[in-house]
Amino acid sequence: MNLTVTPGVRFHVSLNVSDLAKSITFYRTLFGIEPAKVRADYAKFEPADPPLVLSLEPTPRPVGGPLNHLGLRMPDSQSLVAMQARLEAAGVRSNREEGVECCYAKQTKFWVTDPDGTLWEVYTLEGDIDHRGAGQSVEEMLPEGKPVIATQAVWEHRLGQPVPERADYADGSVDEVRLRGSLNMRLDPADQKRLVEEARRVLRPGGRLFVHVLTAERPIAGELGLPGPAAAVRHTPVEDEPVRLLEEAGFADVRMVKFDAQPCFVRHGVPMRELQLEGFKPADAAANGTVEALYTGPFEQVDAGGVVLRRGRRTRVPAPVASRLRAANGSFVVFDRPAGDAKHADCGA
Repeated sequence: MNLTVTPGVRFHVSLNVSDLAKSITFYRTLFGIEPAKVRADYAKFEPADPPLVLSLEPTPRPVGGPLNHLGLRMPDSQSLVAMQARLEAAGVRSNREEGVECCYAKQTKFWVTDPDGTLWEVYTLEGDIDHRGAGQSVEEMLPEGKPVIATQAVWEHRLGQPVPERADYADGSVDEVRLRGSLNMRLDPADQKRLVEEARRVLRPGGRLFVHVLTAERPIAGELGLPGPAAAVRHTPVEDEPVRLLEEAGFADVRMVKFDAQPCFVRHGVPMRELQLEGFKPADAAANGTVEALYTGPFEQVDAGGVVLRRGRRTRVPAPVASRLRAANGSFVVFDRPAGDAKHADCGA
């Protein structure tokens, strides 16, 4: 056990980062110190002045901004208990976790949310461990609130909210729909289908649906009894069910943004994993125009926004689809302008 704890309360900030290595370099320069902990999927800085614990959480395309959660690291269990008792006495509800393994450490903690839904973690460290643990996935999974990007029209539905008969948005008026834990409620199949179909209705052509859900390897019988913020989870769909739900509703480019081999929980012998999923409403080619794209492989063909692209052949795709293909890890070439107007590439011999 390799544990060093500085006496006194430390402010805690957890950030979602798109590139862990670049973020480590930046904060190493900012604080002028080496990180206190670095793993393949996590890093932590602990500057003495200011007394801060900064956690970096790799999250591809962070939804809702870079803030994961805030917190306070307490110097001992007595101060942790005293703070929780004071908050509870004032009517602030909290969720406690004893001896949870999280962020390569064993911790005891409780969670509260502020009036705007910002998630706060108050915790003590009990010791370092050699694996990540399950707790951090829950922090990302079920925060009570995330800031909405002001330049976008966003509909966000959360765990515990009723499924509307009809969302209060006009057809094609929303840039992004976020279902955060919605599929972890006990819903009839018809309600699940209606929720996803409403997302498709309100999205503009090319708009994005983001789904955040805790899944199970196989159906689970009995109560889940999960700790902390995940205690609100009442149902865990089997891993492929959310993907099929989006596909059946007509979403294109459905992709599992995050799905780890390490489970968050195991209940009744069934591993449970966090899934982040995205899909896009097929674009209206007539309204947005089209450009040529070429799929480079490795597969014989792929479906992109409802358009089939065969390897090595130019195909016209809607402009919103083309914008996503440009960011697809070099698997596509998008021809934005006539060859005579294009800048010359550096073609090595």
